[in-house]
Amino acid sequence: MMDKLFSGKLLFVGLLFVGLALYPLVASSYGLDLVSKIMIYAILAMSLELLVGSTGLVCFGQAAFFGIGAYIAVMLSPESESGHLLWLLPASILAAAVYALFVGALSLRTKGVYFIMVTLAFAQMAYYVVHDTKLGGGTDGIYLYFKPTLGSILDLNHPQVLYFFTWVFLVWTFIFLAILLGSHFGRVLAGIRINEQRMRASGFSTYPYKLAAFVTSGGIAGLAGFLFAVKDGFVNPEMMSWHLSGALLIMIILGGLGHLRGAIIGAFAFVFLQEFFKSSDIFGAFAKHWQLGLGFTIIACVAVLPKGLVGLPEVLRKRLYGGRPSSDAHIVLK
Repeated sequence: MMDKLFSGKLLFVGLLFVGLALYPLVASSYGLDLVSKIMIYAILAMSLELLVGSTGLVCFGQAAFFGIGAYIAVMLSPESESGHLLWLLPASILAAAVYALFVGALSLRTKGVYFIMVTLAFAQMAYYVVHDTKLGGGTDGIYLYFKPTLGSILDLNHPQVLYFFTWVFLVWTFIFLAILLGSHFGRVLAGIRINEQRMRASGFSTYPYKLAAFVTSGGIAGLAGFLFAVKDGFVNPEMMSWHLSGALLIMIILGGLGHLRGAIIGAFAFVFLQEFFKSSDIFGAFAKHWQLGLGFTIIACVAVLPKGLVGLPEVLRKRLYGGRPSSDAHIVLK
């Protein structure tokens, strides 16, 4: 049974990545841009999944690391020529990771709702730094006039090149986190999520493990921020707002907590639902109230699918065949 579950999950993830790789063959320019954005959000959602679903740390400030990665990419780019990808990308990741180290070193000394509020407070601090000062261009934001390149090898000005560049990092992030969670480090994080007190009694110093997970999560969020800045060619303070952090939590809950593939599914589902309810062709004047329709849909999904969208096959199997659902074993490639 375990082998079948593993094979099914591996097949699903493989087909998903292959489908995304083939999508540009039939995509319009709008569709290409939309799916590129969703893949970036999927990377960002997986970074939060590492904290919430795998470690049990509900962070409400993930947007800060995302925004810092984006702002660093724009601020360090030359205004008269394209910046070099090989140092702009690491700089964005490093800046986000360093801020995550600072935030994590302080916030991880708290627990529960206090941890949530402290991470939110640090995120809002970063938000107001770029919102109320000239450092980040204020409310107007900053434009990226020239997208970074890798000489003549890689030119991100072409939408399809940027799409596949993002796709590569989506696959890399999934594989990296899957390997990480399958390692000794990942098993310790799972133990912390289930019962941190017992892990301490077993001789583990849990604080360094949680801090390492927090910094890793922040660095991946910075990667997503870099990709988003390059895609849009523009950054503004709203990238760091608590609204985005809340939306990310909804994505991983909607997809299914404790599953990397759930974070990807949740990102796609959330953005597609947004686009659906925003469509004036479908909803007419009601489209301006798209948040209402989106909210009711998410509530219904959570009520019907308590394990998220990843639990849909199990629910359908139970309804169709009346059998008991299989146990939801914690498999890393999930």
